[in-house]
Amino acid sequence: MPDGGAAHREPRLPRPGSYLGFDFGLKRVGVASGNTVLGSASPLRTVAAEGDARFAAIEGLIREWQPDALVVGVPYHPDGAAHDNTRRAQRFARQLHGRFRLPVHEVDERYTTTEALSQGARDADAAAAAIILDQFLHTLPKADDDAAA
Repeated sequence: MPDGGAAHREPRLPRPGSYLGFDFGLKRVGVASGNTVLGSASPLRTVAAEGDARFAAIEGLIREWQPDALVVGVPYHPDGAAHDNTRRAQRFARQLHGRFRLPVHEVDERYTTTEALSQGARDADAAAAAIILDQFLHTLPKADDDAAA
């Protein structure tokens, strides 16, 4: 029965989701996995391939991890200006979407490799991908945020 027009709504919780994150490079692409349940990411590996071989390796990771979406780090100059690698990373993001039909989110990835190296990462590319994915995961609403609204 309606209560005078006021509807009672349960708070909407974010759907648990899993993601693969990518640190794009011309010769290597770092890959990380993460999810909204833990709210964090972990380095997986670096794909050291180009062209179709690169996408074949990524396809294997997508089949294995079955992510709900993908996250690509896009580099910018320190002042925020775009450069050649900015456009290359954005093209890579479009190619991922076109090939795998998954949502693709772009994240500003300035200094992620430097941060990964300063943390002593053995695989800096995969560690940078984890930092990129962590940054994305921290922008998503949490169950507590929705309940408080």
